[in-house]
Amino acid sequence: MLKKERQSFILRQVNLHNKVLSVDLSQQMDVSEDTIRRDLNEMAEQGKLIKVHGGALSKSFHLSIASDNVYALSSKKHIAMKASRLIKDGMFVLTTGGTTIIELAKALPPELSATFITVSLPAAYEYIHHPNIEVIFLGDRISKSSQISIGGSVVSRIKGIRADLCFLGINAIDVQHGITDNDWEVVEVKKAMIESSERVVSLAIAEKLDTAQRIKVCDITRISTLITELEPGDRVLKPYRDTGIEIL
Repeated sequence: MLKKERQSFILRQVNLHNKVLSVDLSQQMDVSEDTIRRDLNEMAEQGKLIKVHGGALSKSFHLSIASDNVYALSSKKHIAMKASRLIKDGMFVLTTGGTTIIELAKALPPELSATFITVSLPAAYEYIHHPNIEVIFLGDRISKSSQISIGGSVVSRIKGIRADLCFLGINAIDVQHGITDNDWEVVEVKKAMIESSERVVSLAIAEKLDTAQRIKVCDITRISTLITELEPGDRVLKPYRDTGIEIL
């Protein structure tokens, strides 16, 4: 694989999953970790990503909250509009983090009156500008890579909530492997949110379908609803429909 091809693959992976590990990229492209490290250093110098120990982070995710430089932004806006229609007055809604969740926060109708409970700093920033919703931010130690609160006290507080809806921003989803992620502490927060919610709604651009990361969040059957930018009848979604999940 040529350097240009490698770096194009790396950039897509880091934008798609927010965080990538050098060891995973090495295995996926069958090249040495030294080659990957050189690519990441070069791409960081070019301003394409953020180099961190053991891998890299998406620069588009870690720019300012108000930035429109977001990967697949139009698809995420479309998903957010679909998701916003599920929220009714009086609901208690749990949300994780991620750029699609931020677009959901922006898409909430101004007349909506509900309570939003979040661990995401960027999402909380958007919620507080809404005229009629109550906002509860669950704080603790902040994960720099995901920009959400993590830790035992957050998980404990989530377990004391009974939410009507949980909107789950996801890293990867696959029928066989379920929902997976690459950060152990983020996974623990997501697991707690799933267990504390009557209905779990996964938000995922189509590029995340049929992908998997190292750490399991939950089985596919634990999800009530899957929302992508695709039409519900799209053939790509058939394996997910066959599991009994509602597709929007």
